[in-house]
Amino acid sequence: MNGFLKQISLWVVVLIIMLLAVTQFSELNTPKTKLLKEDFEIQMLAGNVDSPVKCVQLDRDTIVAIQARFKDKVEEHQTVEFNLEIDELATLREMGSTLNPPVRFELVKDSQLFQGIIFTFLPILLLVGLVWFFMFRQMQGGSNKAMSFGKSRAKMANQSDKTATFEDVAGVDEAKEELQEVVEFLKDPKKFTRLGGKIPRGVLLIGPPGSGKTLLARAVAGEASVPFFSISGSDFVEMFVGVGASRVRDLFQQGHKHAPCIIFIDEIDAVGRQRGAGMGGGHDEREQTLNQLLVEMDGFNTNDGVILVAATNRPDVLDRALLRPGRFDRQVMVSNPDIKGRKAILDIHLKNQKVPMGDDVNTEVIARSTPGFSGADLANMVNEAALLAARRSQDLVNMIDFEDAKDRVLMGPARRSLVMSPEEKLSTAYHEVGHTLVARLLSEADPVHKVTIIPRGPTLGVTSMLPKEDRHSISKKHCLATLRVLMGGRAAEEIIFGEFTSGASNDLKVATQRTHAMVCEWGMSEMGPISFGSTDEVFLGRDLMKSRDFSEETASAVDRVIHKFLEEAYAEAKEILIKHKDILVAMSEALYERETLDAVEIDDIIRDCGAGDLLPPEDKQDPPEDGGETVAVQDTPPPIPQPEAKLGDAPNVVPGGEVAPDPA
Repeated sequence: MNGFLKQISLWVVVLIIMLLAVTQFSELNTPKTKLLKEDFEIQMLAGNVDSPVKCVQLDRDTIVAIQARFKDKVEEHQTVEFNLEIDELATLREMGSTLNPPVRFELVKDSQLFQGIIFTFLPILLLVGLVWFFMFRQMQGGSNKAMSFGKSRAKMANQSDKTATFEDVAGVDEAKEELQEVVEFLKDPKKFTRLGGKIPRGVLLIGPPGSGKTLLARAVAGEASVPFFSISGSDFVEMFVGVGASRVRDLFQQGHKHAPCIIFIDEIDAVGRQRGAGMGGGHDEREQTLNQLLVEMDGFNTNDGVILVAATNRPDVLDRALLRPGRFDRQVMVSNPDIKGRKAILDIHLKNQKVPMGDDVNTEVIARSTPGFSGADLANMVNEAALLAARRSQDLVNMIDFEDAKDRVLMGPARRSLVMSPEEKLSTAYHEVGHTLVARLLSEADPVHKVTIIPRGPTLGVTSMLPKEDRHSISKKHCLATLRVLMGGRAAEEIIFGEFTSGASNDLKVATQRTHAMVCEWGMSEMGPISFGSTDEVFLGRDLMKSRDFSEETASAVDRVIHKFLEEAYAEAKEILIKHKDILVAMSEALYERETLDAVEIDDIIRDCGAGDLLPPEDKQDPPEDGGETVAVQDTPPPIPQPEAKLGDAPNVVPGGEVAPDPA
């Protein structure tokens, strides 16, 4: 309320000053008529001069000017002004006293003239000053800071604003231990320095998106009893030259003032990319910012007590000078959690979000069914489950809600409003069953979780496969089985309809990528134990200096081997489906009618066809909830091309739902 009254009072004062300024300005601009003394005497004798007449006196002997107003309407708003001596004033006074009505002359000291000038210009100066003050405050306030380009935008965390602690972090125990050591070092440095150890200059958190890098930094801010500054890498660079380097200097100056302290830079790849990668050469603004950062981290100036913690999911593009010891002494991998970590993360989210759970909810089962999920994926799944339960007007969140939420996160929302023709629906059913049947009859393939022809996201149908456990390496047998599963959909279309559809486009794309990795990266072909080419993403600064390390003849041989792998996979998938065409037809008809089949229903159909002995061992027939990561095989490619999933970045589902590479 006091702030509001101050604002009102301030604006009232501003309004009064503006009115005074307008008044004085209007008087100042009153037109003046320059006349001779004789002309003024004529006007005065004619009774055309107002009384009194002001005589501005500079000193005792000099009159600076006569100021008078005329009465006639033509010059009603004009002021006459001329100079005369002091002795001439007596003559005018005597002449004025004889008139009727008499005209009086008043002497005005020169100080009043200066006072009038002050009252005239002072309001204008005050008005300009107030306008400048408000503009300055407006540009300084909020997120603009237009008048402080070179000032750091780092935010200092207060101890009273603890948003997270290490108790809120799970699934990344090794990374948490590394950062706990940093916090303990700042709290009690003698514990470590007594044996000659030195405090690390920097810690770089590396991991896929959603793995919890920023959450770890927030936990450090909550645990540390020292000042904590946080800033984004993109906050350094602006369109103005030199701003980034200035902000880096200011950031470390603040750190020195509050040492010991921690500075956290999120997404450091925005400012730390390899030099020479742009088109601006050495004068590129981003490179100047990086140079300043390198100097501040380990240059002639000492930064004792200032620890830099940074996070990125693109360590491959960072400058090598930034990664050397003395700058980032430690590089901590923050990977996606394993089954124990996923269970702990689920427990934390369910507790923090206060989700009321039903009696059938088992977080361990959910954790086993979601290998490859990041912490962000799990948080999203818990939130989606709560929203689904609320949409269904339930008081508790049940296991079916988590199951549906998992499908929604992996494969997108169901599009039941999408109308498909009977022919298209039947074709989709045979395509999906082609994937399902091949996967179910191959012992090296992952267990089938469910198959559906309900459109989800950009897909018309999805086949979900759940590995029983987290997979950290991939065998050649598993790769070959995956290729046959991918080719099953296209083979089923050819067997039943004698033609192909565009639904297999993503199947072929993923199969080609997997085969290329087998031949060129993993040495699983007749080409031998050799790697061809690089799997690094395109990066201008490095790719310009690259040259292909194999000949055209070798490239042709690689293409032939890849083609051979794919042809053999398609032929074997087709052979399996032709041999068991009765199961293919029966399962497709059941899927057409029910729209969704789970693992138990799939096995029942196979047994009803008298082929129960073909099923793999019982260890692959666990209920779906005991499974692991969902690997989806879908029909229709997304209408808009999307980036491929990288190894370890996400669950084994690429955009579009095809089988994705397992984390290796």
